[in-house]
Amino acid sequence: MEGFIRFLAVKAILLALASSFVSCYDPSPLQDFCVAVDDANGVFVNGKFCKDPKYVKAEDFFTSGLNIAGNTINRVGSNVTNVNVDKIPGLNTLGVSLVRIDFAPGGQNPPHTHPRATEILVVVEGTLLVGFVTSNQDNNRLFSKVLYPGDVFVFPIGMIHFQVNVGRTNAVAFAGLGSQNPGTITIADAVFGSKPLIMPEILAKAFQLDVNVVRYLEARFSSNYDRHY
Repeated sequence: MEGFIRFLAVKAILLALASSFVSCYDPSPLQDFCVAVDDANGVFVNGKFCKDPKYVKAEDFFTSGLNIAGNTINRVGSNVTNVNVDKIPGLNTLGVSLVRIDFAPGGQNPPHTHPRATEILVVVEGTLLVGFVTSNQDNNRLFSKVLYPGDVFVFPIGMIHFQVNVGRTNAVAFAGLGSQNPGTITIADAVFGSKPLIMPEILAKAFQLDVNVVRYLEARFSSNYDRHY
């Protein structure tokens, strides 16, 4: 009996570990497609409710407009155009999405992370300085490179990364992400613009800043003025 109980305990631990590993990434599709629909009467498989297959049409797998440059007149000088499951319902459960990133000269896609996806980026116009920082466990090493049209760079899942236009002309890049909904956490917005705000004294100590500087930054970022996504 004791051996049987030990077997059950080990089995439960393995199942829990398997569940935690699976939850880290988009689940595999369970049929040909699962076109997302905002309908509680649909069939919920994974990600979102699925449209009845007999009502699926080609438009569910289509969008347009990525040939149009985004507006880069903002505080960071860049614009991210997302093509995720909210834009193409047919991406639901397929584990991929796409973005177009436009940069004004000197513009940047500020340090941020995608908690649910690795990103692979290709430059099609201009010159970008890109990089990512590894975890504390790896001593926060910076991997950085200047990219030109046709160059490709990978940002591993969860790593803080950035892109900066270091050329004199506009720059354009496209990136694929390994999730239908990768999520984005822009570091400055999250730290200094949280709701409610983090106590200034905490951030002052964490960033080794004067508390008044922190209050200024929180006032700036919490105003939602020109927030970047």
